[in-house]
Amino acid sequence: MAGENPERKDPVLLYEKTGHVAQVTFNRPEARNALSPELLCRFADALLDFQADEAMRVLIITGAGAQAFCAGGDLGLTLPLLTGDRKPQTEWDHRLLDDPGVLAATTLRDFPLYKPVIAAVNGICVAAGAELLLATDIRVVSDEARFAWPEVQRGLIPFAGSLARLPRQLSHCQAMELLLTGSAIDAQKALQWGLVNYAVPGPEVLPLARKLAQGLAANAPVALAEIKKTAVQSAGLPLSEAFALEDASYHRVMATEDAREGPRAFIEKRSAVYKGR
Repeated sequence: MAGENPERKDPVLLYEKTGHVAQVTFNRPEARNALSPELLCRFADALLDFQADEAMRVLIITGAGAQAFCAGGDLGLTLPLLTGDRKPQTEWDHRLLDDPGVLAATTLRDFPLYKPVIAAVNGICVAAGAELLLATDIRVVSDEARFAWPEVQRGLIPFAGSLARLPRQLSHCQAMELLLTGSAIDAQKALQWGLVNYAVPGPEVLPLARKLAQGLAANAPVALAEIKKTAVQSAGLPLSEAFALEDASYHRVMATEDAREGPRAFIEKRSAVYKGR
């Protein structure tokens, strides 16, 4: 497929696997890692690969450079394409418009991914970047990071899950202030409000995210997936229905070889070797 810039040498997205951990890096630092049609399509492909690869247990999502995690959808390429103000010109443009699976995957909205996802955030995290943040499970951010959902200021709305997710993750008044004003908050307020897990100096963000990922990847993958799946699917349900989902997960996990390996390794005073079955 033709790229957004034929003279560009670096890929707009980096995807690497180490052990049981995969990492996606948005690689458009010159555009504050804004999501172009090509980047979105390549991100969708990486997510599909991660989802299908049984060896991969944890995903880290980050952005290149210290300036931004992601400044949202590219206002010159992606948003005009989606509103119809720009006609599709490249194969990436056509795929973004014609394949609903691209936005489903890249928003982690209509894409069931029950492996843990860690966000490693440096700098600006706004609009679609902030929407993606809400879809992750553990969030490590720099103490210089800023977060905003400014779509309302541009005649738009967040459409990648935030209208449903943000009021569930913050108090009603906190979420509505952010969504209705489009104003930004800094890392310390995000930490105070419980929107992120850690706020650390910029150089420590990715090492901490990788340390957390390695710790998660050492756990039994079936148990990891069932915990996330049940927590996500039970949100908002009556307790009786939520407990039924928990019971179903319990039976699936207890039937695995890993459920026998964990206690056995503890008794034998050795590290457990989990196989995902």
